[in-house]
Amino acid sequence: MSGIVFFVSESRAETVPFYTDRLGAEVWLEQTDCTVLQYDNLRFGFCERESADTDGILTLVTDDRDGVDALYDELADRALDPPEGNPKYDIYHFFAEDPEGRSVGVQSFDRGTGSVR
Repeated sequence: MSGIVFFVSESRAETVPFYTDRLGAEVWLEQTDCTVLQYDNLRFGFCERESADTDGILTLVTDDRDGVDALYDELADRALDPPEGNPKYDIYHFFAEDPEGRSVGVQSFDRGTGSVR
């Protein structure tokens, strides 16, 4: 079974390139007022509306700490703090904000689960 998480967006034209150009997501499906992106096995979409959903955290998982560091270098201007280890969850991660203020997490699992890319 697969699925898609959708977010309401008030500036899809700015938000979609943030995820494609800066984080490496790909456009999976373009619809009249919605764009569905894919990053590894995660599909998520943004639908143009009059206000934005900014609750929750959209987390992208990389294969290793080097992947987290590479995305941090790309998002340093939007990152809240540099990457750090979190022993409670056995992850290495950081948080950033997308153009609409949505929380974006980037992490790798230190126990070696990796991504599915």
